[in-house]
Amino acid sequence: MERRPLGRTGLEVTPLGFGAFKIGRNEGIKYPEPYLIPSDDEVARLLDGILDLGINLIDTAPAYGTSEERIGQCLASRRDEYLLSSKAGEQWKDGHSCYDFSPEAIRRSVQESLSRLQTDHLDLLLLHSDGSDLQLQQDGVLPNLLRSLRDAGMARAIGMSGKSSDGMHAALEWADVVMLEYNIDDTTMEPVIRAAADQGVGVLVKKGLGSGHLMRKPPLHS
Repeated sequence: MERRPLGRTGLEVTPLGFGAFKIGRNEGIKYPEPYLIPSDDEVARLLDGILDLGINLIDTAPAYGTSEERIGQCLASRRDEYLLSSKAGEQWKDGHSCYDFSPEAIRRSVQESLSRLQTDHLDLLLLHSDGSDLQLQQDGVLPNLLRSLRDAGMARAIGMSGKSSDGMHAALEWADVVMLEYNIDDTTMEPVIRAAADQGVGVLVKKGLGSGHLMRKPPLHS
């Protein structure tokens, strides 16, 4: 499968990646229909099949329930075949999201992710914003912390998974990569994507199908 440079990171990614939310969590979802968590055997076949197809980017997070643990169990032996993206700042506990952006919590979260994923580094480490994108970046503490984790070898590239256009523009000043929502129904982030390209910042698109809602719409007719 074709691979493309991810900004200035030196990493090359396939146009399609795998978002690993549904292998670990089915509560508090934004999808239009409920779904069952796949079995261990189903997850193993799915993840192996993704790599066998040539897809080389897998994205997960502590907030995705048991997703990290299952990826570690299934793909530790194939770690050199794919790029691994995870996040810090949000956890899923007792049926709801919990946010903690203190430096201590971020460091602990990354260490726990590495343990669950059975790896010594992430290829991409993203701040998992709660929507207060600008506030999280204002004093520079969190961007500097992520830089220090990158410099320590715990991640090859850093950035933010955010929700606001202003916040994503601000992240371009320090991030190697930004993750943002973009689809046919929501092109709000298009100026951010263009600015990122000009500045050599990699872009990962999330919710390209609107969390499945676009699939339920009738087809357009001319």
